[in-house]
Parts: sequence; C-alpha cells; structure tokens
Amino acid sequence: MTTPARPSGWFVTGAPAAPEVPRVYFFAHAGGDPRSFLAWQPELGDEAQAVAVCPPGRGHRAAEPRPTLEEFAEGAAAAIRAEEQEAGGAAHGSRPVYLFGHSLGGLVAFETARRLRDLPALRHLFVSGISAPVRAPSQRVRDLAVLEGREFAEQLDFFEGLPPEAMAHEELLDLLLPGVIADFRMAAGYRYRPAAPLEVPVSLIGGRDDAYLHPDKMREWNDECRTPPTLRWVDGGHFYFRDKGPEAVAEMLIDAVRADQHIEVI
Repeated sequence: MTTPARPSGWFVTGAPAAPEVPRVYFFAHAGGDPRSFLAWQPELGDEAQAVAVCPPGRGHRAAEPRPTLEEFAEGAAAAIRAEEQEAGGAAHGSRPVYLFGHSLGGLVAFETARRLRDLPALRHLFVSGISAPVRAPSQRVRDLAVLEGREFAEQLDFFEGLPPEAMAHEELLDLLLPGVIADFRMAAGYRYRPAAPLEVPVSLIGGRDDAYLHPDKMREWNDECRTPPTLRWVDGGHFYFRDKGPEAVAEMLIDAVRADQHIEVI
C-alpha cells in the first residue's frame, strides 16, 4: 500500500518510517511510474526510506498541467525543502536526504540538487543512465520528440523503452505512449545553463551495455561537481535494474547512508 506524504501530492511513500530515518527521493525515467521505486524499499531495509517524486501531469496528478523540466525541478526542490524543514523542526532533528534519478529522472534530480544547494540535509546525488547535462538534450532525443504513434515507439527501442508485449498490442501501446512522448518533449525542451559546481558528492551509474552511454559522455560530469564524481559501471543495458534488480544501486545508497552516519557519530 502506498500513501501520499503530503496533500500537494508531490511525494508517495510505502510503509511509514521514523522521522529521523534518511530519505531517498526517487525521480523516474521518461514514461516511468516513480512509485515503482517503492519496490526497492526491502533493499534499503530500515536504514533509509524510499520516496517517489510525483510530478504534475501524471498518475494521481494527471489533471494538473505538465511542467517543463525546469518547472519540475523547481517544484520538487520547493516541496523537498518544505518537507525537510518541517522534519528539521521536529524533536528528532533533521534527517539526511539523498536524490536518485534514472535517465530523464537523473537530469531532473541534477537540476533539483542545484536548487537545494543551501539545504544542509542534502548529502548525495545519485544519477543513473544519463550523460553529462551539458550534452542534453541529445540530437537523438530531439529527433524522437517530434515523432508520434508507432513511429515513435519503434525509434524508442534504442532506449529499451517499451516492453515487447506493448509493441504487440495497439491498445496497450495507445495507453502507454502519450506519457512517454510528453516526457521526451519535456527532455527536448531542456536548456542547460552553466552554474557553480555542486558541493555534495555525486555518484554516476551506467549499464555496460547501454547504447546511449559512453565514457566520453560521462567525463563532463566532472565540471558539475566540486569533487570528481564516482562512476560505477554495472552489468546490463539502459534499464539494468529491470533484469539485474536494484541490488547494485541499493548497495551504493546504503553505503552512503552508513558513511554519513559514521561521520556524524565521530
């Protein structure tokens, strides 16, 4: 069972957690349901709480206007700030905050982190399946964003975007495509703007078989971070966690949480 964390609808969580438990805010890929990341909670155990970030225009917020990518990041940052400021005023004190985003969600998480520079609780940014922001949007994304229907679906195969059963059933395809197309158009409308490097640690994760990624596309992440980011390649393609499970990512998240707790104890 999932529960909206606030009337605004920005956040959805699974089982309640103690106020002091660190939070991992998850940003989904294009067309993805952010609530799917709540299934990672067993991997996080009692050490961190998974929180799905739900933007306007989809899911339970479908009636709201869809935002630009920058508006998504602005809204998410404001909602996270309000949530964590309230937690900081509680008896248990402030709790550590982590951001994780995959693909389009990684780009949104990056822009959200930029807007949360002054939030002491923000401890780490995890970005998965996305090249350096300065390269966004890629020409492939721009070309794909102008397509419609089955032509879009066929070209989306490069990103491993739709399951085979969706391609085989027109009704299912018609149901899934509008959200994916809208998200790709959001990505295509993104315009990178230079800014001061992030002070928080940044970890990058990529699938070894991801046709969209290449080491050359990852090096420019160094320009976005005060301290060089860590880069971890894992087995699998763009959606490595679909086949391999979330263990590799969860391990990195838990290691970061434990390291922060050790520093605080010292």
